[in-house]
Amino acid sequence: MNAFFRSYISAFKGLSVESWMLSLVMLLNRIGSMVIPFLTVYLISVLHFKTDEAGLVMSCFGLGSLTGSILGGWLTDKFGNFWVQFLSLLLTVPIFILLSHLTTVWEVCIAIYIFSSINECFRPANSAAITHYAKKDNITRSFSLNRMAINLGFSFGPALGGFLAAISYMWLFYGNSIASFITAIVFFAYFFNHKERRKEAPSENLLNVPVKILSPYRDKWFLIFSFFCFLFACVFFQLLSILPIFYEEKLNFSQGTIGLLLASNGMFVFVTEMMIVQYLDNRFNIHNNVVIGCLFLLSSFCLLMINDSLFSCFVAMILLSFSEILFFPFTSTITARCSIEKNRGAYMGLNGLSIAAAFVVMPYLATKIIVLFSYQTLWIINIFILSIAALGFYWVKKNMVFVE
Repeated sequence: MNAFFRSYISAFKGLSVESWMLSLVMLLNRIGSMVIPFLTVYLISVLHFKTDEAGLVMSCFGLGSLTGSILGGWLTDKFGNFWVQFLSLLLTVPIFILLSHLTTVWEVCIAIYIFSSINECFRPANSAAITHYAKKDNITRSFSLNRMAINLGFSFGPALGGFLAAISYMWLFYGNSIASFITAIVFFAYFFNHKERRKEAPSENLLNVPVKILSPYRDKWFLIFSFFCFLFACVFFQLLSILPIFYEEKLNFSQGTIGLLLASNGMFVFVTEMMIVQYLDNRFNIHNNVVIGCLFLLSSFCLLMINDSLFSCFVAMILLSFSEILFFPFTSTITARCSIEKNRGAYMGLNGLSIAAAFVVMPYLATKIIVLFSYQTLWIINIFILSIAALGFYWVKKNMVFVE
């Protein structure tokens, strides 16, 4: 046990104070997004929207995420990560209050789209800030620390949101507003006029990069890499949309059991990610880690095809968790190393865009496949998609150039 704790603590050594502060801000930001998990319930039970109308609102949320990923990256490169993060946090404060007073479908759709766009601007700016302040030899662990904050935020946020919603949804909206304001103040107090980390000399690989590549949208190989990230995300984020339905509708699991299954993912990632990333970082090729992450997710759905007992579902969830640990921190590192200071926000934005697009496309397609065919058919399609993604990541690594 002592060896475990020593190994766990050592995973955090060497991380900059700025990386810790950025993760704290991300934690507060995600806790402050506690209204989102209860939004559809609020729309249907309080505003009496029809189910498809609530679905339309959530589609607007997804479209806003796409817009925010692109806009946030562009604004970060133009004005710097500090102002994009600060204004993103601050501008969500009045939107939460406004949402509590809107009652029609189109009013809510427009407000949710604006909120999601502004809120998602934060992510590429925060990612760019991580690469800016992290030391070169622990950038992947800095991204993992940030992901730990996100996982904690999504654990505490819904719990706190459920407590506030039980009192009144008005409390939920105002609670989100207050949390966003506090986060903005904490961020501003620490990072305003904060000294920059000493920049390291550019890599010699810069000599191999065409001058015309000022935008990731002109970087052919990064675009291809982002497409394979999109394919992975289409399957992985069924964790939030399809698997809960599968557990309840097909396997007749209780809500408590479903909650434990989903919680096991967050808890496993929280406890083990930093240690696993520390071990793999600088020991193995980061592209190979991404490929292995695809294979872990593929094996998770293979297991569900073979056996869907409760034990198998827990094992499948652990395999899915391994895939998450191997995939997301290392793809962020790849994105950072493919970019330079002048276009890092745009690269991070495009990486976020590939993930956000999966939220828009796959939930609808997956449910259609289930209705028209079966869950087994969806699992087969998932395995096929992940096979393409794994082969694609292995192929594209030979052509991508790291410039920093």
